[in-house]
Amino acid sequence: MATQGQVITCKAAVAWEANKPLVIEDVQVAPPQAGEVRIKILFAALCHTDAYTWSGKDPEGLFPCILGHEAAGIVESIGEGVTEVQPGDHVIPCYQAECRECKFCKSGKTNLCGKVRAATGVGVMLNDFKSRFSINGKPIYHFMGTSTFSQYTVVHDVSVAKIDPLAPLEKVCLLGCGVPTGLGAVWNTAKVEAGSTVAIFGLGTVGLAVAEGAKKAGASRIIGIDIDKKKYDIGKNFGITELVNPKDHDKPIQQVIIDLTDGGVDYSFECIGNVQLMRAALECCHKGWGTSVIVGVAASGQEISTRPFQLVTGRVWKGTAFGGFKSRSQVPWLVDQYMHKEIKVDEYVTHQLTLDEINKAFDLMHEGGCLRCVLDLHP
Repeated sequence: MATQGQVITCKAAVAWEANKPLVIEDVQVAPPQAGEVRIKILFAALCHTDAYTWSGKDPEGLFPCILGHEAAGIVESIGEGVTEVQPGDHVIPCYQAECRECKFCKSGKTNLCGKVRAATGVGVMLNDFKSRFSINGKPIYHFMGTSTFSQYTVVHDVSVAKIDPLAPLEKVCLLGCGVPTGLGAVWNTAKVEAGSTVAIFGLGTVGLAVAEGAKKAGASRIIGIDIDKKKYDIGKNFGITELVNPKDHDKPIQQVIIDLTDGGVDYSFECIGNVQLMRAALECCHKGWGTSVIVGVAASGQEISTRPFQLVTGRVWKGTAFGGFKSRSQVPWLVDQYMHKEIKVDEYVTHQLTLDEINKAFDLMHEGGCLRCVLDLHP
């Protein structure tokens, strides 16, 4: 491409400070260094994690930064030593890296990867601990190693999943975060079996993906717990068999679920990030074998609690990140699953806007009627 080796000036939504509207700016994006890939981002979706950092509650949040971590695009250029992708490849940038060389990757026990975390956690690139984004010489921090609310971004090569070029990027961009997180929580972390009973706390995108995963696993009952009654009509399409609204009950929600299920569910999933609900999710599990998976991200400094007896009597408490999927290896598989109509993606997209309308998109996300809003970065 003609831009190879050059600084690219493009549009990006910059978060100058916490809780202030994002500003569309002309940003300079430096060429990729060794082990880096510059990607033309075509479509990006909004996720609650973006809003969490923007709110100022994230202890790792740095400003000014370019948010965004659920997207798809085309490789524009590659740095020295990059072999797995070439310019023109269709890719999904992944906040969960996979280097295949570190202690984590080699363990066979986790999808976490340690290679670039020291840099991505502080908003820079590993090579020189500097940013590739600037505005008139002032550095702008990266976010989650992805920064996809920019028409061009630079990411580490270990964070790039090469996908089927026929896949519609305006849809499969969702496979960069929320949908795999929910599906994988069921398939990889909990390993839900056929005939199981399942409770899901919070029916946003991730909770609905949990429902879909549980349905595909053959769960017999999939109980959604949400304070929005309208979620049942949406949830039915993803596999929810019944909805419980905590507001309709005087008893603690865990007791309501226990009473409904003859002693509790086999598996529960907390998809909100509320520590009180994490406790309820554990305690609504069946004595002797119930497993609860924490999927939602709680605010910084929050702690979980329960009586130890809950665990002594056989319940298991687990957590998951990106649904336990290994990004570079398994995101292409998820795209293939979508292309073969084995998993839903289109159904999560409720709104489509442009990068210029990003603040409106965040407003929509908080209103409840929005699952995923996809932004077109090059309309």
